[in-house]
Amino acid sequence: MTKTAAAMPSKILIAGFQALSDPLRLRVLDLLREEECCVCDLCEVLAVSQSKLSFHLKSLKEAQLVQTRQEGRWIYYRLNLVQFEVLQEYLGDFGQLGQVVAARQCCE
Repeated sequence: MTKTAAAMPSKILIAGFQALSDPLRLRVLDLLREEECCVCDLCEVLAVSQSKLSFHLKSLKEAQLVQTRQEGRWIYYRLNLVQFEVLQEYLGDFGQLGQVVAARQCCE
């Protein structure tokens, strides 16, 4: 086993990719590309209940893909670009790989 194979992705990296695996969360992130949004606006645009959206926003927040700020009783969400850079860097490392060497023949 090589050093690379032994290195496990961090929990936050795994959480980031898991958060990106849901279509509704991707739609939320697409909306947040344009501007910071209030939960009420996201619910309206996405036509989902606040409880359903809250579940997905919690996943995005735990994965550090979004940040929040509170203004009165409203919570506003925006992208956390630093975390997207971390995910992009991780994927970029795969682009620097050379040809993959075939595995040795297994012995039974």
